[in-house]
Amino acid sequence: QVQLVESGGGLVQAGGSLRLSCAASGRTFSTWGVGWFRQTPGKEREFVAAINWGGGYTTYTDSVKGRFTISRDNDKNTVYLQMNNLKPEDTAVYYCARNPSGAAGWVPKDYDYWGQGTQVTVSS
Repeated sequence: QVQLVESGGGLVQAGGSLRLSCAASGRTFSTWGVGWFRQTPGKEREFVAAINWGGGYTTYTDSVKGRFTISRDNDKNTVYLQMNNLKPEDTAVYYCARNPSGAAGWVPKDYDYWGQGTQVTVSS
């Protein structure tokens, strides 16, 4: 019954910004950790950012630190990824996913439900 739906992707020039949203179903949303991952064709899925169940702990992969911010609004069952100073290397399909332990983990295998993804394309 868990469902995650990403939105907010699009085409943007290098240096621009986008805000991705992950809207989730489920009355236990506030107990989940939520992560953002991205994938380019032919590449392994890459961890981007994660937030724990209460929003008090966040973690990021090195390449996005200082540029991306993950946050959540448990009243809206939504997690956000604010992406600033985008680079062409950020081009990928971005997925949000649920971590049932509530933790902000970086390993894809810790996540059990995934959204369909939203395309982010950054032009140089």
